[in-house]
Amino acid sequence: MTAPTAAGCAAPDQAAPLPASLDLEKETVITGLVTAESGEVVPGAYVRLLDSTGEFTAEVVTSPAGQFRFFAAPGNWTLRALSRHGNGDTAVTAARGINEVTVTVAA
Repeated sequence: MTAPTAAGCAAPDQAAPLPASLDLEKETVITGLVTAESGEVVPGAYVRLLDSTGEFTAEVVTSPAGQFRFFAAPGNWTLRALSRHGNGDTAVTAARGINEVTVTVAA
């Protein structure tokens, strides 16, 4: 069985539930929302995961509800969101388990 994918993109559907087999004591998940300064969610934003040196690691497109998700290693990361509402960066120190983050974009 394959994971649902977002239209026009090979990345898994960002709004899909986490797999039941996911062991949160061993896995690190960075998940959250992209929002505009007004507080509204931003669908279709590109969210990039950058490592501690600023190198590109991965990219996903937010769901219609502005959601994104990365499976990563524990450590320091930067999330960079690019959208029609503007751009924004958020630093996160991810630990094993679920790490919830909001990235706010501004023009």
